[in-house]
Amino acid sequence: MYRIVPLLMILPLLLQGCAAPVIVAGAATGVAIANDRRTPGTIIDDQAIEIKIANAIEADEEIAGQSHISVVSFNRVVLLLGQTPDERLRARAVDIARKVDKVKRVHNEITIARPTPYAVRNNDAWLTTKVKTRLLKEKKLSSLHVKVITENGVTYLMGWVTRAEGAQVARIVQQVKGIKAVVKVFEYSD
Repeated sequence: MYRIVPLLMILPLLLQGCAAPVIVAGAATGVAIANDRRTPGTIIDDQAIEIKIANAIEADEEIAGQSHISVVSFNRVVLLLGQTPDERLRARAVDIARKVDKVKRVHNEITIARPTPYAVRNNDAWLTTKVKTRLLKEKKLSSLHVKVITENGVTYLMGWVTRAEGAQVARIVQQVKGIKAVVKVFEYSD
């Protein structure tokens, strides 16, 4: 009885407008996990891998102070994106990623350049949103099987797909205005 009372006190707060997005987000996450080809354990591993690598790169003051590096993991395959001023720091970032437990492979797409300005990163976020929206419109394609990341106008596609699905996704993404190039980092199920 005493446990029910606090729940009843919280219930009105949950029914207010601010709780609706939380409930919807939780439901959307459940749908995404249910339709993902990865196991729930692999999904959790991917999140942990991203956090561990990002934290380790951030802890390296030389890399963190001079570079912009993004980390993406899908099915324990890591994609490193961004910019760093020299090959030595680029190699060190890759080395950090390879040492993280459960990482199967590392795709290094870090370029030797100055970090992109925030305006470019904001445009990349906008391009990624456009791509995801375009993929959601495809009835014969589950966009939940593909992870989309844009860096400096180049869109990277990760996921566990069939070769036909991968080719279809790439064709669709190439049609999105503003995309400079498409790079497939897929794992194929066939």
